[in-house]
Amino acid sequence: MRPLSIEGTWLVEPAIFPDERGSFHEWFRGPAFREATGYDLSLAQANFSVSRRGVLRGLHFADVPPGQAKYVTCGRGAVLDVMVDIRVGSPTFGRWVSHRLDEENRHAVFLAEGIGHALMALTDDATVLYLCSTGYSPAREHGVHPLDPALGIEWPADIEPVLSAKDAAAPSLAEARAAGMLPVYEECVAHYEKLRGDESV
Repeated sequence: MRPLSIEGTWLVEPAIFPDERGSFHEWFRGPAFREATGYDLSLAQANFSVSRRGVLRGLHFADVPPGQAKYVTCGRGAVLDVMVDIRVGSPTFGRWVSHRLDEENRHAVFLAEGIGHALMALTDDATVLYLCSTGYSPAREHGVHPLDPALGIEWPADIEPVLSAKDAAAPSLAEARAAGMLPVYEECVAHYEKLRGDESV
């Protein structure tokens, strides 16, 4: 696992072992995760999505605490995975990082609580697996419009995005901030420190 340019985001590049039968790789390793983050991943839910080309899921996040951290990989096909810093007060607020996850590179990403998450299917039958630190709770789940011009996310220009009705109706980043929906950076940092065992925060 290596940290990306936004605090709370990591890229996982596993070693792949191919042979005449196919291939093998470890897409999650607890000790490596702890070494990178300083704490263990609390697994409460595992999700599995299949999307046709162009489907854009997100931009999703949950109230912090407890928030919802995600460890994500693509088992089949390819997706463009995007992580956005929506933590008010963060030095990288409004910035995003993206990475292609596919069945060839077998990469994964981890995003801590308070980071917004979205992905677009680049192929038909793009299959994504998520490990989540908390279960789904509609009352604390929110979204920001993934096509908000203020975010300027560089989605593939040759693919028409397909959004759910809920995601299409999501507010802009500015609207979500004005409504008090977004996570607060200081509260997120305190949550991370608590996960690392610093009970003084």
